[in-house]
Amino acid sequence: MSAEEATTAVHENGATNQPAAAVLSEETKAQVQEVLTSEIGISVMLNRLKQSISSVKEFAQFLKKRSILEDEHANSLKKLCRASQDSIQRGDHRGGTFGKAYEEMMAVHERMADNGLQFAMSLHQMSEDLNELANVAEKSRKGWKQSGLAAEQKVAELEAAMRKSKTKYDALAEEYDRVRTGDTAGRQGGKMFGFKGHKSGAQHEEDLLRKAQAADQDYQGKVQVAAAERSELETRTRPETVQALQDIVRECDSGLALQMQKFASFNEKLVLSNGLAISPLKHGSDSRSLRESILAIDNDRDLSEYLSSHHSKLPPRTGPPKYERNPVLDTQHRTGTATQNPQPQQAASAVQNQPPPSGIFQNSRLSTFSDPAVPPPPQGSMGHSHGQSMGSLPLLGGPPRPSSQPQHERSFSHGSAINQSNGPGQQYRGSAPQQQQSQASSSRFNSSYSSPTSQGPPQLGALPFQTAQPQQSQSSAYAQAQGTSGSSAPQQDATMGSPQAQRQSPPAAPQLAPSRPMFGVSLSALYERDGLAVPMVVYQCIQAVDLFGLNVVGIYRLSGSVPHVNKLKQLFDTDSRSSNLDFRNPENFFHDVNSVAGLLKQFFRDLPEPLMTRENYSAFIEAGKNEDDIVRRDSLHAIINSLPDPNYATLRALTLHLHRVMENSATNRMSSQNLAIVFGPTLMGTAPGSNISDAGWQVRVVDTILRNTYQIFDDDD
Repeated sequence: MSAEEATTAVHENGATNQPAAAVLSEETKAQVQEVLTSEIGISVMLNRLKQSISSVKEFAQFLKKRSILEDEHANSLKKLCRASQDSIQRGDHRGGTFGKAYEEMMAVHERMADNGLQFAMSLHQMSEDLNELANVAEKSRKGWKQSGLAAEQKVAELEAAMRKSKTKYDALAEEYDRVRTGDTAGRQGGKMFGFKGHKSGAQHEEDLLRKAQAADQDYQGKVQVAAAERSELETRTRPETVQALQDIVRECDSGLALQMQKFASFNEKLVLSNGLAISPLKHGSDSRSLRESILAIDNDRDLSEYLSSHHSKLPPRTGPPKYERNPVLDTQHRTGTATQNPQPQQAASAVQNQPPPSGIFQNSRLSTFSDPAVPPPPQGSMGHSHGQSMGSLPLLGGPPRPSSQPQHERSFSHGSAINQSNGPGQQYRGSAPQQQQSQASSSRFNSSYSSPTSQGPPQLGALPFQTAQPQQSQSSAYAQAQGTSGSSAPQQDATMGSPQAQRQSPPAAPQLAPSRPMFGVSLSALYERDGLAVPMVVYQCIQAVDLFGLNVVGIYRLSGSVPHVNKLKQLFDTDSRSSNLDFRNPENFFHDVNSVAGLLKQFFRDLPEPLMTRENYSAFIEAGKNEDDIVRRDSLHAIINSLPDPNYATLRALTLHLHRVMENSATNRMSSQNLAIVFGPTLMGTAPGSNISDAGWQVRVVDTILRNTYQIFDDDD
């Protein structure tokens, strides 16, 4: 059953519960009729219609605000669901049954958000309908008010004129009666004085009679006109106006009641739809409820599947530790036995002077560096070997000295097989093997085979798996070692086995890690090399200014210390992932946040291609020349969306950061205009054939982007 069907069923069940219309008594009906036919009928109905219109407008305003709230809530919920779903699908979150349940939960919330959007649209439409109804009613009210009240006013004026005429008529009649009856008190000798001379009593009586007759005719005419107008008002004008106002009131009230009923229905539909989204009805539907989805999470199964997925990454198994005696020691043992027994002395000396088979030499090297199952010979055997060629052999396979390992902690390994057999001491990059190989060919002892020991721990250039050249040179070195004098062999062995000699001859590799340039490298190259959408130097500088520089007056306008900037630049070019470049600790940038700001500007100035690209330079300038703010913003938005991914991501991070700086302009005095002046030429650069007047347009472009940060970029981070 859908939400619409459920709502219809509720309405059908509730239709019988509606209260019946109240029956008015005869007395009430009579009172209503008397009010409507009286002089106050039109004004009373106008006031009642005004109340209805005000009620309609108030409910429409409520629906509009409720629609806005529901729309914001639904859009925010949908945006949150999408962001959370995108985040949960990354590799740093759980999968399995939890991931599936989480996706179903987000789908439920998205359906609830869709229901909220539909509800908001319905409320908005209802608000528009009510506003239209109120406007029509108000317009009709003004028309009927003008015509109805004008008729009432006209009758009132005629009646006032009639009463005035009657008063004049009565006064003339009384005066005529006094003159006619001889009541001449207050008059001298029965004569009247006036401007036209004295009048006799007869003349005065005749004048008064004539005036009284004229006043009588005027009064009679006004009575007839007032009576006719009143009759017209009571029989036609007033009833029509009252009836029209009643119809408008009923229309407003009915429309308002209908919209309120729809509001109740839409609320029920929203709640039912959300309820069915959370817990759908089971009628052959495969969809699970929210509770069922969450209860389906199997933590043990997820853990087991995660661990089993790493089974293919297991390193090869090695056997238990096994002791194997080195053939060199066996030869020495035989030599010592021959010295004690005179009979086999000649044979033993012949064996000692005879070079060992090449197979022993090669197998010992390859087994030491290539076969992880065979452990290297103990360290103690290096300093006690007898003979030049045989005594130097274990040094190739022995483990590196611990003193040399810290130099290479930040280097990376060349292969898993090397890591398993050699440890961290064999990790090198770049040109170190070639440099070590060249140094191995010119030993300080003038011996062609003393380089592995005299130069400290064995370097990557001397290993047989780097190139074929070291193996060949080592074979020839072994042959030359047999031709050297017997007196030089002990001296060489002593030098090779002495820790002091190793400390005096440090490896030729540089003390810092190999160079990984950060400045002067294109953003695309940095992205391909480091896998970071925003370069590490940009991230660290933004982080430092956000933490320590938002309230610094003139941030990005004031220059930092040049030695500090150069030092930080060198560190980033050497190893951008060093713990010494964590700018959350102000000691790492010398407590000088202005130097960090200068470093960030220096990075953008050193880019081979400007951040906003030369290709789009002309388009940005033309967009900045638009006088209309909206058109200029939308044009810049479209161009920014066409930037390459590393440029877009870096520009977005920088713009959001500069907007935070701009929000603190009351403290740091860096408004969007000031920031645009600083960063305009830095971010846009110059294009071939550009004019110097473009500087003003560059500032305008960057200022527009900063002012419309959240219209161009989303703040989801």
